[in-house]
Amino acid sequence: MKQKHLAAICLAALIAAGTLGYTAMKMPVPAKAADDCNDDWLHCEGSRIFDKDGNEVWLTGANWFGFNCTENSPHYLWSGDINDLVRDIADHGVNVLRLPVSTELLYNWMIGDPDPIESINPNNDPSYPFNVDLIRADGSVCDSKELFDILLAKCKENGIKAFIDIHSPESNNSGHNYGLWYGKSFTANNGKKVEVTTDVWIETLAWCADAYKNDDTLIGFDLKNEPHSKYGGAPIDAIWDDSDAPNNWKKAAEDCADAILAKNPNALILIEGVEGFEGHGAWWGGNLRGVAKYPVTPKAGTSQIVYSPHDYGPIVSDQSWFHKDFTEKTLLDDYWYDTWAYLVEEDKYPLLIGEWGGKLDDGDNEKWLGLLRDYMIKHHVNHTFWCLNDDSGDTGGLWKDIQFGTTQGADGTITGHTTINWDQKKYETYYYPAIWKTSDTKKFIGLDHQVPLGKNGISLSEYYASSETSNLDGGSKGKHGGSVPIVTTPPQVTTAPPAVTTAPVTTTTAVITTAEPAPGTTTSKLVQPTKWGDANLDTKVDVSDAVLLCRFLVGDASATITDQGIANCRILKQGEPPTSDCVVKIIKYIAKMINPEDLGPEA
Repeated sequence: MKQKHLAAICLAALIAAGTLGYTAMKMPVPAKAADDCNDDWLHCEGSRIFDKDGNEVWLTGANWFGFNCTENSPHYLWSGDINDLVRDIADHGVNVLRLPVSTELLYNWMIGDPDPIESINPNNDPSYPFNVDLIRADGSVCDSKELFDILLAKCKENGIKAFIDIHSPESNNSGHNYGLWYGKSFTANNGKKVEVTTDVWIETLAWCADAYKNDDTLIGFDLKNEPHSKYGGAPIDAIWDDSDAPNNWKKAAEDCADAILAKNPNALILIEGVEGFEGHGAWWGGNLRGVAKYPVTPKAGTSQIVYSPHDYGPIVSDQSWFHKDFTEKTLLDDYWYDTWAYLVEEDKYPLLIGEWGGKLDDGDNEKWLGLLRDYMIKHHVNHTFWCLNDDSGDTGGLWKDIQFGTTQGADGTITGHTTINWDQKKYETYYYPAIWKTSDTKKFIGLDHQVPLGKNGISLSEYYASSETSNLDGGSKGKHGGSVPIVTTPPQVTTAPPAVTTAPVTTTTAVITTAEPAPGTTTSKLVQPTKWGDANLDTKVDVSDAVLLCRFLVGDASATITDQGIANCRILKQGEPPTSDCVVKIIKYIAKMINPEDLGPEA
């Protein structure tokens, strides 16, 4: 009886608000529901990476740079729509994105004053709808933090995971040339002059880990791109030993890993090498010889540690190991094995080649590309190709050309669309064979348990429920490791509610106060609201919130509201659980029958 009464109230309220026709009382069902179970975190055993159930996974992705640059946004969003680009990335089998950022970018996010995005001109004019999702409700363009959240949301919808890499201390299109994680400065958006110290670098990454700990789209953190020598302007070489020297990358990485894992114990920590170790040189960030003597050992253990060297061919820079008719064996003997390959061949730690790629020359560079491709497939080396965008001067990219245009339908409706031209030879010959996919049907395998990887892929659960094998380990199903429960981190205690943005976000950090819990709740502390009426945590208050709350209150088992969503819906009296009257109040707000400031509860 109570359920029928509540349903009637909700229906009447929705119709009265003018937001729903009587014949249209259907629950909105997205074409492809995003996985919000927060259960896709990964862990490591030996040289392999596993999901929470102990199923082996293979990270086969690509780099998309731009957040590290002065544009504060992924490149080519100036000529392509974000929906089209992310969808196309998934459809080409990229199951993880490495997203370069800067400490400066994270710092400004951390202080609540994000950088504006540059070089993108979103347009919501019906005659030319371009990157409409980047426009706020008031018509202004979103900032860099909002864009990052929108990008993560698009990745989640398409079954793609992501991790960030600190490409440079300051936002700089050539910042990768600087070899240390500290020692640069910038003026923050609040006017403060900031010296990037090791402490600042750690603080920003720990903040980011905490901010996104409830969103398993962002699965890890590459702590610093290519630590290397004084070349590029650093005052001293990055080193790897057991000292407390400020330029000891091993110690800095260990301290940073501790800080991140204290905020999110489920995150992967990707650690690059240095350039030189005990007289042996390597590519920038490529030398992991020091791990054999001085492994990075966080206080929480090494289950989240992935080592991430970079490797390139002779076009980027000629090296002595290319001065012969080189083969896989000679590359292993001359460079690969002692520099990084021993970590997987001796089953010590997982590897993810964070950067590999290059221009096609019908010669030695392509020969190297093929040899590294095959080695990674045979030995289950995870990787992210450098890169998608083609404005990397010494490597080019997987994309060749991106153009946006419109078409007009017979009914006069104008639709925007992006034409994305891939370098077919580079993709089909060198990248596609090293993408994780099923052996028979060639379906791309994603890292999300529920959402398939684009239109040509399947989810992780679908793969492990099938009888198919994959191109992993010579056609095996993959190894099985131990299952590991997802660690739930305690909420952060604070005296002020978090800032509310106007753009969609992909995660909400729980905040607790010292108030007593409301009757019927199971938490020991009351979660503080982030936006009144926002049941589904998309930072907007609309019909979807009213419908979700209505379904939840009538006992619809498929209607899930998080503790944060419940807190946002306690809009009658402070601390009281939501009721049907809360639904009515949300509808009144949507119908502009009450002002925004009146949506919250009575004191």
